[in-house]
Amino acid sequence: MAAARPGRGLGRGRGPPDRGRGGRPLTLAPLAAACLLLALITPPPGTLAAGPGPGYLLGVGIADVTGPAAEVNFMGYASPSQKGQGIHTRQFSRAFIFQDAAGARLAFVSIDVGMIGSGVRKEVLKRLEPLGYTDNNLMLSGTHTHSAPGGFLQHLLFDITTLGFIKESFDGLVEGITLSVQRAHNSVAPGRLLFTRGALHGVSVNRSPTAYRNNPQAERDRYTSDTDDDMLQLRLVREDGRPLGVINWFAVHPTSMNNTNKLVSSDNVGAASLFFERKMNGMEAIVGKGPFVAAFASSNLGDVSPNTRGPRCQYSGKDCEMGTSSCPGNEACIASGPGADMFESTRIIADRLASKAWELWTTARARELTGPLFAVHQYTEMPGQEAEFFDVRSNSVSKVRACLPAMGYSFAAGTTDGAGAFQFQQGTRSTNPLWNSLRNFIMEPSKGQVACHGAKPILLTTGEMNFPFQWQPTIVSHQLAVLGDLALACVPGEFTTMAGRRLRSAVHEALQAGPQPTRGPEDVVVVGLCNTYSDYITTPEEYEVQRYEGASTIYGPHTLTVHLKMYRALAASVVRRAPPDPGPTPPEMMNDLITLLPPVLFDTPVWERSFGDVLEQPEEVYGPGDIVHVSFVSGHLRNNPRREDTFLTVERREREGWRVVATDANWETKLMWERVSAILGSSRVIVQWTVPMDAPEGEYRISHFGHYKKLFSDIIPYSGTSKVFRVTNDIDTGAAEELFGK
Repeated sequence: MAAARPGRGLGRGRGPPDRGRGGRPLTLAPLAAACLLLALITPPPGTLAAGPGPGYLLGVGIADVTGPAAEVNFMGYASPSQKGQGIHTRQFSRAFIFQDAAGARLAFVSIDVGMIGSGVRKEVLKRLEPLGYTDNNLMLSGTHTHSAPGGFLQHLLFDITTLGFIKESFDGLVEGITLSVQRAHNSVAPGRLLFTRGALHGVSVNRSPTAYRNNPQAERDRYTSDTDDDMLQLRLVREDGRPLGVINWFAVHPTSMNNTNKLVSSDNVGAASLFFERKMNGMEAIVGKGPFVAAFASSNLGDVSPNTRGPRCQYSGKDCEMGTSSCPGNEACIASGPGADMFESTRIIADRLASKAWELWTTARARELTGPLFAVHQYTEMPGQEAEFFDVRSNSVSKVRACLPAMGYSFAAGTTDGAGAFQFQQGTRSTNPLWNSLRNFIMEPSKGQVACHGAKPILLTTGEMNFPFQWQPTIVSHQLAVLGDLALACVPGEFTTMAGRRLRSAVHEALQAGPQPTRGPEDVVVVGLCNTYSDYITTPEEYEVQRYEGASTIYGPHTLTVHLKMYRALAASVVRRAPPDPGPTPPEMMNDLITLLPPVLFDTPVWERSFGDVLEQPEEVYGPGDIVHVSFVSGHLRNNPRREDTFLTVERREREGWRVVATDANWETKLMWERVSAILGSSRVIVQWTVPMDAPEGEYRISHFGHYKKLFSDIIPYSGTSKVFRVTNDIDTGAAEELFGK
């Protein structure tokens, strides 16, 4: 009997696909997509005239950045128990190169990772310098998945839960980002850029509405929602009309996978990339290997959750208290949805994101970007930076400054996407004697620090603590690029909805200043979690409420005010076509880092077995929607991350031999690693494959690949393969939904 069938999911059709000669499915989707694109980018009479292109050279590249998939804590939820135990989807770096007719160049890279740190960017720049990439023209943006290995940010607070610096995580990011940019650089060809936008609802909610409502009423009245509901899309197309790639920016947290997940996952936005790329590259293309590259990049997502059912008390199901996001007793306040579990929620949100992007790609009228490219960058020492703040409530202007970093009480409360610990509550604006005594044992904040942070009761005065090294950054990256009449504002953290709106307005206005104002930009994109990670950025009014985002706004109530000043200055540099002073360089921290995570010492197979042996064979026959289970004797996954490769394959027998149809990067596979004996160093992996609804009938097999380590010896590769099983459509699986990923 076949394994139990899951709920309806991605890409499941109704019955078997149409078949051509030889029994193989006809896959016309990529050809149809290309033809449709050609029709759409051919302007009708009276619109954009055909003729010579604007002179852009465009390139795309993708590379694997997957970190250590076992026994390393994930970065995002700061949960000590969330250690990796396998892979659901791999992490990728997606690079896009733009070069104008004068030779000015920009590399924009979206990476399936929680965020980007200055150390990662600095090392990538060292490797890319021979190709002409500098601080000015390299823009690195993390998608903000919370389900990927941490330990790469170097600052102490960010690496505590991973027991310090994890070199495997750091190296994986540096090598993969570098490779993706090199691939994009080597693929440049003449092309066209087309920009469009469209509203998307049903994928996001504001998780701190009480803070949002503290913004001025007149400002809130200018918007219809407390989240930014527009998806912004930039298409890259060769001059001959062949699709190259797409970047979609949408403000939503990749926290559909919650803090109980222990499988490496690129979460909702990463899955949306996989779905879109599969649509364009063909359903049987190997994930991460196709020519078309699709990024779903981060924006001002600071207070935006994908858990659309909203917060509820965990056990009673009652509404949480709105201001504090708390429930009676020890019951946690947790948001979820729209699916029955986190995997289904991830798939639903990803499907909606990909479907909207496809709608924009195929039906929306896009404007072509033309004009020169100009990118500027500056490092800024935030503490002590002064700016002027206009308070609309008092109609007055005051001089304000940024503080040394500090985290507030509500930081420890966590969010409704992932609760914190010790009964801390959001919205806390006063201190507690017990917690103060524990805080003071580490470091008591100075009177000046307390005064500077205003409404924030300080739990950790990180900017005053430098033992054993810096806890949080004081120097951040500010970057602005103008591509024709589109501006990209690369921000060093998580801007909230309203903070992002103020940034877009400030940059837009500043780009119109000067004796010869530019024509645009018509649109300003907030590029999130970019180059440096400095936690959250709220508006001063949101900061007063001290929700999680305000408590994590590390430079005090006027963090945003100072950022706006810096981006206005960068915009002025763009208008003048004069690069700004580069600013102070972030400190070199590599020699100060501490690693407490023990290495893998050795592996031994389970008794009377060899590495790669099959412990559990598949059943004889499966139907569409069934889940195939196979388990193998394995080594530790940290021995070799198998980047640009895979820990598993699903193969189908064809006339010419076995053909790979899925790897550990596919949505429909899961690789789950388990320790059988910590003392003996014995492990096993369980491979799951959910048979797609449109899977061709035939014979299949599953293989596992890995490495084991001998004590005081080398790391040695191994592999194993299951027996052959059949997939048939004769098994009745019932009707299934038609979804984007088909």
